[in-house]
Amino acid sequence: MDTSQPIVLTLVGRVTPADVPRLCAELADAGPGDVICEIGALTHADLTTVDTLARLRLAAGRLGHRITFRGAGTELRLLLDLVGLADLV
Repeated sequence: MDTSQPIVLTLVGRVTPADVPRLCAELADAGPGDVICEIGALTHADLTTVDTLARLRLAAGRLGHRITFRGAGTELRLLLDLVGLADLV
């Protein structure tokens, strides 16, 4: 597998707890390498979104990936800062 190109996950709309296993499985199925998670198309920032991003970061770390979240909107950035996870984005 070519690890020179990052793996790209794109989150669109609103994430739910049911999305987490699928997203983590996508990470597990990918070979080692960098992961870019595009989150600019998320339409709703809430604690479920924060939980999803935190779980993705944990899963990526366990799998040997380095994950970068890209495109966070102001509302999500403020919420991540509020809960102490501003370093995610």
